[in-house]
Amino acid sequence: MTPAPRTLPLGVLCLCLVLAVGLGGLASCSGDGGSRTTLRVLASDELTDMKPLLDRLRKDTGVRLDMDYRATNDASDTLLTGRHSYDLAWLSSDRYLRLRAKRAPAGATPATGVQSASIMRSPVVVGLTPDAARALAAKVPGERLSWADIADAAATGTVRFGMADPRRSNSGLAALVGVATAAAGTGRALRPADVSCDRLRGFRSGQTLTAAGSRALLDAFATRPGRTNALITYESELLALNASGRLRAPLTIVHPADGMVLSDYPLLLLDPGRRDAYDRVVDWLTAPGHQREIMRRTLRRPVSTDVPRDARLTAPLDNALYYPDDPAVLDRLLADYGDPARRGADQVIFLLDFSTSMRGARTRALRAAFAALSGADGSARAKFVRFHQGERLTVVRFGGRPLAERTVTVRGPADLRALAGFVAADGYDGSTAVWSALDHGYRTAERALRADPGRLVSIVLMTDGENNAGIDRAAFTARYRSRPADVRAVRTYPVRFGDADAAELRRAAELTGGRLTDARSPSPSSPSSPSSPSSPSSQSSLSTAFKEIRGCS
Repeated sequence: MTPAPRTLPLGVLCLCLVLAVGLGGLASCSGDGGSRTTLRVLASDELTDMKPLLDRLRKDTGVRLDMDYRATNDASDTLLTGRHSYDLAWLSSDRYLRLRAKRAPAGATPATGVQSASIMRSPVVVGLTPDAARALAAKVPGERLSWADIADAAATGTVRFGMADPRRSNSGLAALVGVATAAAGTGRALRPADVSCDRLRGFRSGQTLTAAGSRALLDAFATRPGRTNALITYESELLALNASGRLRAPLTIVHPADGMVLSDYPLLLLDPGRRDAYDRVVDWLTAPGHQREIMRRTLRRPVSTDVPRDARLTAPLDNALYYPDDPAVLDRLLADYGDPARRGADQVIFLLDFSTSMRGARTRALRAAFAALSGADGSARAKFVRFHQGERLTVVRFGGRPLAERTVTVRGPADLRALAGFVAADGYDGSTAVWSALDHGYRTAERALRADPGRLVSIVLMTDGENNAGIDRAAFTARYRSRPADVRAVRTYPVRFGDADAAELRRAAELTGGRLTDARSPSPSSPSSPSSPSSPSSQSSLSTAFKEIRGCS
């Protein structure tokens, strides 16, 4: 006997009909109160604050989002493998994902999504404790603070900031893009040639706190006051932290005048077969009423233009920065910045030619260059490349032999004054032993690496003459090649000044992996040539050369 078909009581059927009509046909009734659709979502970890709204979304639409939270770049790396079981991805930004997908190996199928919708927005900005904010405002009266100001304050120790690991977190990487873009000063998306490690070193020296993601970073900041006086993360998270009551005093939020990277929290459809449920979710999240609730709960900016902004979210975002479109840029940024949890001391060994031809204008130019690196140059570009806290500087004055040597570790202005005094001292020699000086530099580098194997060491060789004393290039090359691998990894950056032999200096750069910089003016025959003892341009050209190469390794 065939059993009679199971039917629902009339009252339940009526209730289902009412619900279906009231929710625009988006919900379904199964007779047991369960959700009709479940979507597996790979999500950025800061989206845990959306849970109350997602519970309402399930009730209203019948779509349940099963969230798997990870640091944004970690989540993107999972999608790049193409091996996953997610229906959707909800990231703070998909730019890292799409940029990395450009380099996917042949045959790989990275999941970048077949459809995308922005849900909300938040820029990556800087939060300063009241004391730090006052200290910076005193240096930049009446002006909006910039990334250049933050980098300068980090280099001097005024700002000690926390930032999520840029290798794993979108907020950390977005901050790094912002700093590097401002340092390049081109006004365009970064290109590989725009990324230079010397422009990140001073900024990096100020980082004293890190975490895999932005939420863990905020927790560490709140529970360990005093270690840091600044946070670099999303505007929304700084506002939420201020409102949480966990801080002694609210942070002052700075929207850098030289640009910010904006995150738009796109919801990505990975499985085309789930498009109907995806559309229901997007429609619900972007409806004005729900956008208003998202703003209220998370302090992220709504994408809907129909929603009036919270008073705390009215700072203009008219200087949003372009995100790089070349994956090589990210490679260089992350390689140059390194592991934020490892704060090794950098060391630069300056080998300075003090032969008699350096007397007068050339020595004045040399001293001016060191003064500029010590903070005398207040330009935006100079703020990214000045000498920074913890940096170890060795200066060797040489002629036909090493004449004098001084090493300082930068802790404050007194150390920089001592260095300036050493460079300013007289004492010249009639000969120029370029290769002997460079060999001395590598012996110094070897001692530094034995004392601290993780130290980043580089050599800057500045000369205005040809080698006429000491060992020759062949002898130096033989000695260099016999040194241990870590010492051979130390690069030399020769600076050609005056009539120095460019071909010989270029060979030194090529042998050690560095590069040659010409500190002479573009027109040696002009009256302003550095070869002229009265040249006013010699100071700027040498200062520029030092800024371009100092600290790179």
